[in-house]
Amino acid sequence: MRLKLISCEVFYREACFVVARSRNTIDIEFLPKGLHDLGACRMQARIQEAFDRVEESRYDAILFAYGLCNNGLAGLTARTIPLVLPRAHDCITLFLGSRQRYFAYFDTNSGVYFRTTGWMERGENPEELNQLSIRRMNGLDLSYEEMVAKYGEDNAGYLYGLLSDETRNYNQLTFIPMGVEPDGSFEQSAREEAARRGWQFDRVAGDLSLLQRLVDGIWDESEFLIVPPGHRVVASYDEGIVATEAISV
Repeated sequence: MRLKLISCEVFYREACFVVARSRNTIDIEFLPKGLHDLGACRMQARIQEAFDRVEESRYDAILFAYGLCNNGLAGLTARTIPLVLPRAHDCITLFLGSRQRYFAYFDTNSGVYFRTTGWMERGENPEELNQLSIRRMNGLDLSYEEMVAKYGEDNAGYLYGLLSDETRNYNQLTFIPMGVEPDGSFEQSAREEAARRGWQFDRVAGDLSLLQRLVDGIWDESEFLIVPPGHRVVASYDEGIVATEAISV
């Protein structure tokens, strides 16, 4: 098969690795991680734009290395060829290799902040996306002085303390090695970050098998959603996570 893979850039190393091992011919397009900061509607619009640029006559299907990502893929619409995406809430399912491992880890670990190579080396957003982020659009990225001028000193102190600590509900940093790291420097950086924050550190082995099956075309219904032409992605709010819906004409 000839396939098009549209992926979040946090999977850069992993996607290149599994594509190199696939029998299929696969073209990859990576989109910025910062799309997640735009909110569901604008994230979905950007991903749909990337899909609409694809010359579909060249491919048998278009693959998405994304989870539902706070409904960022809800509404994504197939035109003339199928879309295929994992049944996943977010990227951690793809890093761990299955929904079962995802749920099992969260059942026994609360307040977890995850790190992988992609999250660590691609953490800076382009300024164009920063300008459109929910924080920027709602004035939540102001300096303390700007907040004082806008809201008064008492309110500014409260808001600045609240907004400047986005990780206050976390107490553990978990590094997920995927087997594509060049050396131990990424894990060491994650350990040092956990120490600086006063958090526990954990290391849980990643699993590339779900990503590999995505690019290999092994699309079991229990793991992947296949969206036929004339249908769109919807959140299912059940164990399947995502479902399809026919487009009304």
